[in-house]
Amino acid sequence: MAEITAAMVMNLRKTSGQGMMDCKNALNEADGDIKKAMEILRKKGLATLAKRAGRETSEGLVVSYISDNAKEATLASLCCETDFVAKSDDFKAAANKMLEYAKACSADDSAEALAETEIKGKKLSELITDTIAKIGEKIEVGNYAKYRITGPGLIVVYIHFNKKTGTMIKVQTNNDNVAASDLVKTAASDIAMHITATKPLALDSSGISAEIIESERKIYTAQMTGKPANIIEKIVDGKMKKFFAENCLLDQAFVKDDSKTVGQIIAEAGKKAGGEAKITAFVQFSVGQ
Repeated sequence: MAEITAAMVMNLRKTSGQGMMDCKNALNEADGDIKKAMEILRKKGLATLAKRAGRETSEGLVVSYISDNAKEATLASLCCETDFVAKSDDFKAAANKMLEYAKACSADDSAEALAETEIKGKKLSELITDTIAKIGEKIEVGNYAKYRITGPGLIVVYIHFNKKTGTMIKVQTNNDNVAASDLVKTAASDIAMHITATKPLALDSSGISAEIIESERKIYTAQMTGKPANIIEKIVDGKMKKFFAENCLLDQAFVKDDSKTVGQIIAEAGKKAGGEAKITAFVQFSVGQ
């Protein structure tokens, strides 16, 4: 049996981030081989994950990165079982490290691809497993999206104060001066907060699936029993118009001024800035969803 020195334990602790006793036990089991000891610690995390596989991960953090020129941004959530763990330093460190993987990830909207992204020979999934071994609770990537703008425009990210909900929007403008305008930046930031509050289903009606539309029409039609068919159709059409106005971002009444739609707000900001501006995409994440 190899002698396990304090220096060996400290070295493994620095590499793995695990507790002193966990590191010492792993080194004893590995007969002093640090590489094997790391594998033992990782297996501990995998065993914890397997044991808690059925647990819900309804807590966690939403984190984001945005480039200095606001042309590239990522939004992602890391989820865990309890709010206590979500507030721990180890979990926060893992969430922030996840952003480095998000920047390196080649996919734009796949949480699975993000988990398999590798930096310096280590996958994000392995980093998460190591964190699970330390914390003893199920942890997983929740949602992930990356936006890029190649022409004039900007990306805006808003993270709610509780760090559990975040929104990212892409704004296209006709030139970069408009994108750099405080008027457009403020309007876009306000709209990002609006999205967080109202949770629209899509940018416009074309983004709502035919299945949802058909389901809504059936519900409204069933409510109109006993009326003539032509009257029912008109009433249902009116209800669908209201449904789109409530659930499509560009048609929603703006929360700060309900006399205008969100689409009008961003268009007016662009016009005042001397050009044009419109929202072309958005995504909104909440932990546990």
